[in-house]
Amino acid sequence: MRPARSWSWVASLSAIAVGLAGCDLAPAYQPPNLTVPAHYQEVGAWTPATPADAAPRGDWWTLFGDPTLNALERQVDQANPNLAAAVASYDASRAYAAEAASALYPSLGALGTTSFNRQSVRRPTRGPGPNEFGDNALGLAGFYQIDFWGQVRNEVAAGRAQAQASAANLAVARLGLQAELANDYLILRGLDAQLNLLDQTVIAYEKAVELTTARHSGGASSGLDVDRAMTQLASAKAQISDVAGQRALYEHAIASLIGQSASDFRLAPALMRVAIPAVPAGLPSTLLQRRPDIAAAERQAYAANRAIGVAKAAFFPNVTLAPGGGFQNNGEWSLFTIPNSYWTIGPQLALPLFEGGLRHAQLAAAEAQFRVASSTYRATVLKAFQQVEDQLALANHDAQEAIDEAQAVKAAQATTNLSLVRYREGATNYLEVVVAQTAELQAEQTALSLETARQQASVNLVVALGGGWSRADLPSPGEASRLRDPDTARREGARPAP
Repeated sequence: MRPARSWSWVASLSAIAVGLAGCDLAPAYQPPNLTVPAHYQEVGAWTPATPADAAPRGDWWTLFGDPTLNALERQVDQANPNLAAAVASYDASRAYAAEAASALYPSLGALGTTSFNRQSVRRPTRGPGPNEFGDNALGLAGFYQIDFWGQVRNEVAAGRAQAQASAANLAVARLGLQAELANDYLILRGLDAQLNLLDQTVIAYEKAVELTTARHSGGASSGLDVDRAMTQLASAKAQISDVAGQRALYEHAIASLIGQSASDFRLAPALMRVAIPAVPAGLPSTLLQRRPDIAAAERQAYAANRAIGVAKAAFFPNVTLAPGGGFQNNGEWSLFTIPNSYWTIGPQLALPLFEGGLRHAQLAAAEAQFRVASSTYRATVLKAFQQVEDQLALANHDAQEAIDEAQAVKAAQATTNLSLVRYREGATNYLEVVVAQTAELQAEQTALSLETARQQASVNLVVALGGGWSRADLPSPGEASRLRDPDTARREGARPAP
């Protein structure tokens, strides 16, 4: 009757295990509280606050209407080594999540041994039997941790949240590289416009040198006028060299971003009006759904919350099952017979009684890490709102500044034309022309710089609003643990990582 009582005891224990398996010691999770403003302060004519559905999605850089920029942005995804490293980090995070999830299931392994042995005649624990004997064994061994206190489930949940945070961090890296490329490209095109302006200025200054030289030859002006005209010309040529050097640096930076050698990459100069889109800011509350760094910080807080449950579970007994069975004999050929069979089944309980405060320290550390993650989340949200307000302010104020500067350019051009007429008629010396030309060139350069600054403000605003990303782009918890590699995602038709 003893075997029947044993099986009854095992069945009772299994029923208790099933009843306790739903226990979860992790605190009830709520995202860290933070007051969200009802509206943005710096919205204006150039950045309307329209519903989030109108905000840029997907390939946000197409808002600027530049085919070359569109082609370059596509190469970032394909060849940027930093983005490749971020993708690999995300793949590793998914693998870790899958590794944690494997603990939810029993493990089973096969074992086999064969040996021929001799025991010492003087061995202290020598029992009866031959001094020389064989030992053959073949069987199966299993292991399963009964998750009474939710330790395994909390570890799995934390792993999945970490994988989701890694997916959001990948989106942060991708968005940052896309923005860096867009800004570098817009600056480069702004420098192209500066070079074109300086080329036209050099032509105008060369004509001025011819004019002053002719007047000096006829005795109508002094050699001082010629020297001033030549100084203006040489200064403009020097600026060309300076701007060309800056352009080369941005060209090299673009080459690195798209994974090409700076020695082989060339981007031909071009004059084009890059569109300055009026980016809709949407409602402030939507920022929490559109910023990947906010999503990553929130998932980190969730993972830290689950880690508290893991630390609390360590205060309770750890119960495991390690069943096994197979066949064993002393070297004879007849291994697979009933007399040679063996099996074992039953629970194992482990509860360290004294560890010098280790568990309390681990719990305190887990709770502190949750506070750190919560504070990091709040800081990330506050920084996000600051960045949006910063770019809204720049977009609107730069737009007004550009209008005023255009008027300054128009007035400076009129002043230069009038001063040249007065100089030809002998009503003034060339110093008045030099002053007017200098003011005109500075005004035109400022206007071009402002146009580039406005383009960059638009890029930075799109990035501050989350680019073309959405919280819905995060993989589901199941995907975070199930998808172990990109090939699996493609085979199963899963949504690709953001």
